[in-house]
Amino acid sequence: MLLICLLTLISCHSEKKENINNERPNILFIMSDDHTSQAWGIYGGILQDHVQNKNISRLANEGMVLNNTFCTNSICVPSRASILTGQFSNKNGVYTLSDTLHPDSLNIAKVLNKSGYQTAIIGKWHLKKEPSGFDYYNILHDQGRYWDPILRTAENFNKAPGTWDVHGGFSTDVITQLSLDWLNQRDKDKPFMLMTHFKATHEPFDFPERYNDLYQDDEIPEPASLFDFSPETTGRSFVGQKLENLSWRYEQASNDPEKWWCKYPGLPFYTKNMDSITARKATYQKFIKDFMRSGAAIDDNIGKILDYLEASGLAENTVVIYTADQGYFLGEHGFFDKRLIYDESLRMPFVIRYPKEIAAGKRLNDIILNIDFPALFADYAGIEKPDSFQGESFRKNLKGETPENWRTSAYYRYWTNHPIRPGHFGIRNKRYKLAFFYGQSLDMTGSSKESTTPAWEFYDLEKDPNENYNAYNDSNYSEIIKDMKVELKKQRQTYDDTDEQYVKLQDIFKTHWN
Repeated sequence: MLLICLLTLISCHSEKKENINNERPNILFIMSDDHTSQAWGIYGGILQDHVQNKNISRLANEGMVLNNTFCTNSICVPSRASILTGQFSNKNGVYTLSDTLHPDSLNIAKVLNKSGYQTAIIGKWHLKKEPSGFDYYNILHDQGRYWDPILRTAENFNKAPGTWDVHGGFSTDVITQLSLDWLNQRDKDKPFMLMTHFKATHEPFDFPERYNDLYQDDEIPEPASLFDFSPETTGRSFVGQKLENLSWRYEQASNDPEKWWCKYPGLPFYTKNMDSITARKATYQKFIKDFMRSGAAIDDNIGKILDYLEASGLAENTVVIYTADQGYFLGEHGFFDKRLIYDESLRMPFVIRYPKEIAAGKRLNDIILNIDFPALFADYAGIEKPDSFQGESFRKNLKGETPENWRTSAYYRYWTNHPIRPGHFGIRNKRYKLAFFYGQSLDMTGSSKESTTPAWEFYDLEKDPNENYNAYNDSNYSEIIKDMKVELKKQRQTYDDTDEQYVKLQDIFKTHWN
């Protein structure tokens, strides 16, 4: 009798343990805006000894860092749409900053919600229309502002702006606190997916008062290509968004701060009467210090969230991800902003922690795209990804079991055309990058009607990791380029991005694709 009771007790204990182990994990997806990998510290680089990254490093040490995660369209609205829908821009219809993700689009929040997850998004949304698929949302109005942010909920989304909620304080702190409030009030009988999305580090790169003196007396190291002033320096085919454009913005805001579109910290700032080298140095120092101060506020708020998960007993069964919606130029090539296929813009920093499955302190070199994120979430939830998702789950990759047929190259396309940053598409594998700058506006909203001369660019990322030499016309690479053009065409066909509807572009291909 005693033996039977003992066996029953062991059996019950085993069943209980099995049920716990079989719980579907919570998913906490933290994403910032433009917080590029150069400013994380865990990817090396000239800023690694200067950035405040205690909690990003904590996540990296307890989880896995992804070295080759790339966005498919390096601009805020399209990248966020791809993360939700698992689709390239040509499939979800969100090509440019001016486009809208329609509420009837299938997204991962709807998929998880239907399967029993409680879903929420707090912070930056930026996709114009009302979020769908979320049990709860509390989102920044439009781009959002850093101080005393305005947030919109289901109760006031369709009401007059005067009814929207104003939250006192700095936006990163506010969004974190709202996220913690939701976690406390959620239905604890359901697994959750929470998207906590910060405005930081987006221009105007603002920061809370506690970081006013950070870097005040420091001289921040400069990227080697800071004084790249023209395309002739590297053989690239376009001018790009130069730091001088940022200093001009600083000066315009200094002259009339009430009329300028955003409020930069630390004004007034002028470069008048400075030579070009001195002016660029001064602009870079202001820019990079503000950027890292903004990033420091993200890091300490990540710490608050991680501490909450530990204290509430949620850490073990919660997948925690921190990423950014794309990369950003921090003076490399003399640029700021993003949009380009160059790695500073293309790469999405990404760290993930899930103690039950992911080994601590490891790195993954597989090529991952932002369209893969929702497929991963569905996999963790134990459900099939919808047929509309073009990405693939990388759960096995994270466990060290990369499928043999996993992609070896990434397809990218930036649709908004301007002369300084032409419309382009391209492909990147682990060593090489090939891009075609077609320079046509097509029918894209927000594009310039001014066309540019079509041009190819090619980079050997092993010999030239900073992409400072366009080797397209180097005969040593002719066979590699030929093979990559075949692969590029194959990828465009796979993702149904062949531009057959654009007669002018087809004519350009006939002339320039050889």
